[in-house]
Amino acid sequence: MAVAQKKPAASKPAASKTAAPKKTVQKTSVQKIPVHWQSEERPVPYDRALAFMEAKVAMIREKGEADTVWLLEHPPVYTAGTSADPKDLLNARFPVYSAGRGGQYTYHGPGQRVAYVMTDLQRRSAAGAGPDLRVYIHDLEEWIIQTLSTFDVKGERRSDRVGIWVDMKPYGKPKGTEAKIAAIGVRVRKWVAFHGVSVNINPDLSHFDGIVPCGISQHGVTSLAALGIKVTMQEFDAALKENWYKVFA
Repeated sequence: MAVAQKKPAASKPAASKTAAPKKTVQKTSVQKIPVHWQSEERPVPYDRALAFMEAKVAMIREKGEADTVWLLEHPPVYTAGTSADPKDLLNARFPVYSAGRGGQYTYHGPGQRVAYVMTDLQRRSAAGAGPDLRVYIHDLEEWIIQTLSTFDVKGERRSDRVGIWVDMKPYGKPKGTEAKIAAIGVRVRKWVAFHGVSVNINPDLSHFDGIVPCGISQHGVTSLAALGIKVTMQEFDAALKENWYKVFA
């Protein structure tokens, strides 16, 4: 993350008007890490998405291509992370793929916004510091939390489980009831991260019944629609883009 340095004060009276140039320098520093945004109107088969990410990671590492954020939906599918427990696959009603990312079983399908982020963590590391995977994952979480806040939903981290969670008490559920609204899974190759996040906008939540999502059986899943919030994919994408630059700039 680039940090603009302060300029020494000039001796002339006009020196007090340096605030505007500082803003210009700060904006320019953000552009040093270009991001290519790509979105799909139709669901993308999961195997095609994996092949695309593999190729893009190679191009970022070997050719210095720009980071890419790919917004899409999948046809109904279950994916298994590197920590997936076979007993958590309760009913393979949809195709099951080995994802290669971290985490356990999750579901992807229509009505869920998947954001695959292919980014060079070395390029994004602060000057003088090496790439930090924990910081990156924290930033992915913050990205989703801030995006959800755009729609007046309070997304929260939990220290004992992955993903972004919603306290369901304000939505008429008993105190202590929580539900997962977003999943996070990342893989890193030569310090290029890929895979990313998925947020439930308006999926068929019954499709999650075929797995124990992320190995967590004590809590359920929810969506913006289930919380009574009507949001189009276009509206959610706009919020994702706006909040990306707040978090990752």
